[in-house]
Amino acid sequence: MRFSKAVVKYRIPILILSILLLIPSLLGMVATRINYDMLTYLPSDIDTMIGQDELMAEFGKGAFSFIVIEGMSDEDVEALREKLEGVEHVESVIWYTSFLDPAIPKEMLPKKLYDAFNRGDATMMAVFFDGSTSEDGTIAAFQEIRRITGEHCFVAGMTAMVIDLRDLCEREEPIYVGIAVALAVVAMLIFLDGWLVPLVFLASIGIAILYNLGTNYFLGEISYITKALSAVLQLAVTMDYSIFLWHSYNEQLTRTEDRYEAMAVAIRETLTSVVGSSITTVAGFIALCFMSFTLGRDLGLVMAKGVLLGVVGCVTILPAMILVLDKPLQKTKHRAILPEMSGFARSVTKVFPILLIVFALLVVPAYKCYTMANDEVYYNLGATLPEDMPYVVAENRLSDTFDIASTHMVLLDAGLEPKDVSKMIDEMEQVDGVKYVLGLESFSGGNIPREMLPQRLLEKLQSDRLELLLVNSEYSVASDEVNAQIDALNAILKRYDPSGMLIGEAPCMKDMIEITNHDFQVVNLVSILAIFAIILLVERSLSLPFILIAVIELAIFVNLGISHLTGQSLPFIAPICISTIQLGATVDYAILMTTRYKAERAAGKDKREAVSIALSTSTPSIIVSGIGLFAATFGVALYSDIDIIKSICLLLARGALISMVCVLLLLPALLMLCDGVVRHTTFGMKPRNPENKVGKEA
Repeated sequence: MRFSKAVVKYRIPILILSILLLIPSLLGMVATRINYDMLTYLPSDIDTMIGQDELMAEFGKGAFSFIVIEGMSDEDVEALREKLEGVEHVESVIWYTSFLDPAIPKEMLPKKLYDAFNRGDATMMAVFFDGSTSEDGTIAAFQEIRRITGEHCFVAGMTAMVIDLRDLCEREEPIYVGIAVALAVVAMLIFLDGWLVPLVFLASIGIAILYNLGTNYFLGEISYITKALSAVLQLAVTMDYSIFLWHSYNEQLTRTEDRYEAMAVAIRETLTSVVGSSITTVAGFIALCFMSFTLGRDLGLVMAKGVLLGVVGCVTILPAMILVLDKPLQKTKHRAILPEMSGFARSVTKVFPILLIVFALLVVPAYKCYTMANDEVYYNLGATLPEDMPYVVAENRLSDTFDIASTHMVLLDAGLEPKDVSKMIDEMEQVDGVKYVLGLESFSGGNIPREMLPQRLLEKLQSDRLELLLVNSEYSVASDEVNAQIDALNAILKRYDPSGMLIGEAPCMKDMIEITNHDFQVVNLVSILAIFAIILLVERSLSLPFILIAVIELAIFVNLGISHLTGQSLPFIAPICISTIQLGATVDYAILMTTRYKAERAAGKDKREAVSIALSTSTPSIIVSGIGLFAATFGVALYSDIDIIKSICLLLARGALISMVCVLLLLPALLMLCDGVVRHTTFGMKPRNPENKVGKEA
């Protein structure tokens, strides 16, 4: 009570301080680096990532790109190559003049090499950078290359995707955050009892969101997915806390005319209920931190921090705002639209056997569709970007003109005999989907003896320790075909050089697939165990955690199962996020109803009456909470062109409604069915023995 009275007493200083803290928050938000490269979240100890470090250490090469040039003379292309090599952070540019003197006709190249770089009036260059895909220097160099090459050239590569994705996110985010806010306001206007209340709520929540975004500065950087989702998710999952405080405050005003005393009591009661409610949500986000693919930790930490800041804002900033604006808030109140729910509750308890049968019949098909949806995820995030994006246009032109959909790099021992390397290259070129393999041995045959190769070429493809080969593939990144191809290439490589490494975007994606498949199982288990333990402690029951988690897990099965039935292929991260976030954010609905059921049962009500009262009293709060989460995310799902953002928000919006329905219909039926088990396994609910009572009285 001391804390709540202090908040009431110092409400004006609290508001002033909260506004002043927005200044460093905005500065921190602007200064926080955003990472658009998903591959950087792979564990650093796997071969593909170690190989990337070796490539940088031995050759000074990090990111690379292909440039498709159309309708340009060889002289102009050579001039362009020289100009590109002068761009800061460009390590090298490989064209046929890297192998021959420009005065020698390129027809002197072996046919394989000529075809690799030329098709009709189109030619191709490979550009290597001295930094990784998403480093600031690489991005600046890439933007300069786009400026130099102009509209007649098509610049492909991962850095292109990073830049275009960044630009798309920066254009979209203000719009879909605005949509989320607008729909959340509409939902609150409909379901709350005041016209001004939603604006006060949004001001308080908005301040907490800015604090969260600003404090991300101390994390060093965050992913673009985290940045895109954090504001919307924080709005969605912390809106309830403001509603709890408002309802509690108005309830206390009916008991006392002193609004300061009413707010102090409301803060105390809200703090108790909100802390209990937020723990499960935080647990769901923290479970993401157990992913080996550290994007989960990135999103989990930011969102857990956001929930905690939302709780703090709810019991400090929001009460101060409400007290300062109390008169206009009270004057603009209106009658709530939601009707009294006792009739609905009685109907549910009457037909509970039918509801149990319906949901029992739903379990098996829902689970099967859920597992199929998890198997149908995709990993190539670039494949779902808008078709008119420059990156997509360039990738399509590269694939259509040169039949190149992905490029791998091979690092092998420089001490291997050239004849063995040649044999290895020949074997690799027989693997399905491999267009060709380029290395020093590719140039030592035909019309060009190896000793005549330019020194600059030797420096680009060989160091004291390692030799570099380029493998161009017809198969796209993250496809089953390219993954089988990588296995075959690795098998060949290890026969010739057990220490050799196959690296590049496609091998990294293959590792990502294997890692995230394992992560999905780990995160699911951790989130379920953590929330099981929380419910066990909160409800002091052995049976209720099983019942409550079963209800929400069925909602998750249905939610992801619908994606399978509608043919929606999900980005790989979506099922992992939904399985934890939906469980953590919506199990509160079940806890709310169950807590009231226990109280009514302990007060002597029979099971039907206890369940009916619990359902009727908790239904309005559950509906408001579910609709709020739906409203904050559904608009984003409709608007966004970034499929990973669109998919996660659609799943959250749909999941909120499905969880709401399951809690309102299935949970009461299960409480009716399992009443005896619950009473025998819940502390304080075990029925007393009437005979013992009579004996004691005698």
